[in-house]
Amino acid sequence: MLRRLYWPLLFLAAAASATRAELPPVPLPPENPLTEEKRVLGKILFWDEQLSSDDTVACGTCHRPAAGGADPRPGRHPGDAAGSFDDVAGSPGLRRLDSAGQPETDPVFGEGAQVTTRSAPSVFGALWADSLFWDGRATSRFVDPATGAVVIPSGGALESQALMSLANPVEMAKAGRSWEELNAKLARSRPLALADRLPADIVDALESRPTYAALFAAAFGDSEISAARIAMAIATYERTLVPDETPWDRFIAGDESALTNFERLGWETMQSMRCTSCHAPPLFTTNEFANIGLRRSELDRGRQAITGNSDDAGAMRIPSLRNVGLRPRLMHTGQFPSLAEAIVFYRNPAALPDVDTLPDGGAYNFGINQISAADLQAFLQNALTDPRVAAERFPFDRPRLASER
Repeated sequence: MLRRLYWPLLFLAAAASATRAELPPVPLPPENPLTEEKRVLGKILFWDEQLSSDDTVACGTCHRPAAGGADPRPGRHPGDAAGSFDDVAGSPGLRRLDSAGQPETDPVFGEGAQVTTRSAPSVFGALWADSLFWDGRATSRFVDPATGAVVIPSGGALESQALMSLANPVEMAKAGRSWEELNAKLARSRPLALADRLPADIVDALESRPTYAALFAAAFGDSEISAARIAMAIATYERTLVPDETPWDRFIAGDESALTNFERLGWETMQSMRCTSCHAPPLFTTNEFANIGLRRSELDRGRQAITGNSDDAGAMRIPSLRNVGLRPRLMHTGQFPSLAEAIVFYRNPAALPDVDTLPDGGAYNFGINQISAADLQAFLQNALTDPRVAAERFPFDRPRLASER
């Protein structure tokens, strides 16, 4: 009964563009077709803390729906310079582990959890992008790390990103963890053994397929567990997380009552102040890279570290503003704990070198008065929030993690 229910909901999510404010279809690489069995496996993997070397971090630890797809946990990376001006509100990962999986003292974080050098971006803005992470290092070309074979020539950024996080010694892995180790660990682990309050679709899947071998067999045709298949399942799940039921979507579709008067004024402000030059609807991003003067490029080279192009100094991927009102911290530095503070930055941007101009040639100084700033905040806080995301309802429902208990 449950199985018959989930598939049409999944199909509707993937075909969102036909019904919601002309959102483009989520790109689906033909090498990784979307199936219900693969989606639910990806959901289980995404929320299983056993994918980390010490069973403390899942993909979903840093990407929670109620936090707008980002990380609600406090974390701070002290940076490299003296003083606190280069500190970053990053995401806590796992404690530093040696190649045997034993804890060791970290020169920065001691015996505590390591913290990333950038804040966790929202997972919901990743569905349409050709490259992921703030600097775009996860590319569209997905390569099987075990064989070196190209699995997805184009359109596989989600798959590439998943494996990079699983192998990262700050985020999820011990030093030098091999894919064979991860595959073997999953083979002997009970899916989501550390979590509770499992969603109904996961309960339904685990009743008939209680092992990872059985779940992989249902999703891929045989029980082999591999890094490439882990990534493809996680990416499949992520592609169904389309947050397209916002008040703005209803308003654009013709429901005049969907936005309050203040939110309408904020939408007008967003357009007149050129915010949509970078945060273009309906995605509310162009998925391009820009340096807006938030931080000196010497402290974080951003896109330049990937391309080697000096024109990319300090540039970061422009995030989608969908569900931005739920995020506890904003920008790649995580330095703004509220929309009000982020808007103030755009009223008074930093005068730093290497700062890009807007696509129309303007500067990142919008001259927003206090009234317009309040309207803009009302729009961003509410009009772009999908209530299913805020309430963590299907398809954005999830288990409770052990670390949350």
